[in-house]
Amino acid sequence: MTTLKPGDNFPSDVVFQYIPYTEEKGDITACGIPVPYNASQEWADKKVVLFSVPGAFTPTCSVSHLPGYIQNLPKLKEKGVDIVAVLAFNDPFVMSAWGKANNIKDNSILFLSDPDAKFSKSIGWADPKTGRTGRYAIIVDHGKVTYAQIETERGVVKNSGADAVLASL
Repeated sequence: MTTLKPGDNFPSDVVFQYIPYTEEKGDITACGIPVPYNASQEWADKKVVLFSVPGAFTPTCSVSHLPGYIQNLPKLKEKGVDIVAVLAFNDPFVMSAWGKANNIKDNSILFLSDPDAKFSKSIGWADPKTGRTGRYAIIVDHGKVTYAQIETERGVVKNSGADAVLASL
């Protein structure tokens, strides 16, 4: 259990679950098919912002955390970010619905699932009480971690928010 820090290589074995958005399954009640998303391979030659939330559809995550990334998506892209992804403990069906509920219909933000918090636990950033993913943000630039911060206060979005990430790009 090693915390990621700037200068570290992104782990080589990170696979999440994901339901890619498609027009034919675009309704919030439509279920797509979960597929593995090999973040280690997909992100090896890209600049990526990954932010993690304890749970989709929860107050802080839905009101304070995700909206900052949606609003700042053009600024993130201007700074060379290829992929923005949100990660949560929820299953891929809930993550897919959360994306649709927020009108993300073009995979501009990937809604990734880590239902056992395997990745968050592997970097020591799962909530010790609940076992869920913690609230954090990581920037990966061509396989190297350049930013990694976790929130230490419940319900606070400061170090993991879009503004902090933008300031670090």
